[in-house]
Amino acid sequence: MSSESGLTRKKLSKTLKPHWVWAIALGSSIGWGSFVLPADWMQGVGPMGVILGLCIGAVLMAIIAISYGVLIKNYPVSGGEFAYAFLSLNRIHAYISGWFLTLGYICIVALNATAFALMLKFVFPDFIQNMKMYEVAGWDVYFTEVIVVALLVGFFTFLNIKGSGLSGRMQFFFVCVLILGVFTLTGLMTVNEATSFSNMSPAFSPEAASPLAAILTILAIAPFAYVGFDNVPQAAEEFNFSSKKALTLIMMALLFAAIIYSFMIITTAVAAPWQDTANAGALWGTGDVVTEILGNGGMIILVIALSMGIFTGLNGFLISASRVLFAMARGKVLPERFSRLHTKHNTPYFAIIFAAIVAIVAPFFGRNVLGWIVSMSSVGVSIAYFYTCYAAFTMLKWKKEDRKFNPDLHIVGPGKKFIAIIGMVSSVAFLALLLIPGSPAQLGTESFVALLIWVVLGFIFYLVRRSELQSYNREELAYLILGEGQFKRGDDDK
Repeated sequence: MSSESGLTRKKLSKTLKPHWVWAIALGSSIGWGSFVLPADWMQGVGPMGVILGLCIGAVLMAIIAISYGVLIKNYPVSGGEFAYAFLSLNRIHAYISGWFLTLGYICIVALNATAFALMLKFVFPDFIQNMKMYEVAGWDVYFTEVIVVALLVGFFTFLNIKGSGLSGRMQFFFVCVLILGVFTLTGLMTVNEATSFSNMSPAFSPEAASPLAAILTILAIAPFAYVGFDNVPQAAEEFNFSSKKALTLIMMALLFAAIIYSFMIITTAVAAPWQDTANAGALWGTGDVVTEILGNGGMIILVIALSMGIFTGLNGFLISASRVLFAMARGKVLPERFSRLHTKHNTPYFAIIFAAIVAIVAPFFGRNVLGWIVSMSSVGVSIAYFYTCYAAFTMLKWKKEDRKFNPDLHIVGPGKKFIAIIGMVSSVAFLALLLIPGSPAQLGTESFVALLIWVVLGFIFYLVRRSELQSYNREELAYLILGEGQFKRGDDDK
């Protein structure tokens, strides 16, 4: 293919070990939210509403993950959902999937970096709250905070340019420390004589219309809470092991993520009547109760665990954002410079630097504005989940006879095909909860505006790139996106 068309397909080095990939999935799924948001989540929902909502969300993510496992096994290439949308549909849908994913991933890099500054603001307020520049949407922007974010993102940018092997090894170390910190913290909080499980009553907030409404409110944020397990397909091209293991690694990551989320809710709720903690309006409710019960020693453990969660989220999504940009450029959707590889480390250095620069610029707009954009990006993540499940649905067949038209592409798997249908329905349900007026988890007006702006920008950018993208036929794009011999369909969507 490459010799006939004159195209050359760039490839990434296979350096990632299985436990590193598991750490990328788990560390990205946890991030900062499990340590910073428990008090906010409990407000109007209740501790059991949060735990059940997140656990059910993990089950739905696991259902969706089965489709990811099928596709990673057969198409271990960078780009993940971008590649899958092209495989099952066409270049336009691939572009849509990649466009939303890129925004979501880069925003989460920025959100994790600003979360580190937010943590320092709680621990060392006099240090961070220096050199105020201005206020955006009620959020004070300090120059010191911007510098902290820039230094942190710069460190992980350097780490990622040096190679996925180095960033993967560091990710595993960070995750191990994170797990140890969470388990230690929950153990100390639950056995302390000043705490009680009775503080978790009532299980559901009286403010909620019903326990089901409370659960649905949290369930709607599951794509945001667990986004990160889908970083695995972005790194699939760099596996130095069989891609058949990918699904097991994802499932283990989701299980640990659900446990960690639940433990941090319990840690926050047992300290005092949870309604008091949730309604206090504190900058960091979990930090307040841990300090009150365990003193400075408990706060140190919490800060270390939170820092690890921030580092793993930042590192994992920087890997994924750069790989999506690399894959889109390799597939001619983005300019060629995004697919440039470092001459020594063979990493997509331009894509890494671009994602880092966007993340560094984000704090200038204030964390509230960034929060609107991240909330909106949950829509994009749900769309990407749908594309993945649809791709698996089209590849899988109910019985052997269904493969006669294209045996090279299709595989028999009635059970997994049915699960792919459930995954598609779940993805649509997540979108409905976010977009339908009156839904308990409807996006705010600001997030809707951000979504509209991003859609319009995506349409304009597509028009700019359309002529070059259309100059390649489907077979050529399939070679660039999926690799040699990975695409056997004869249809053309040009």
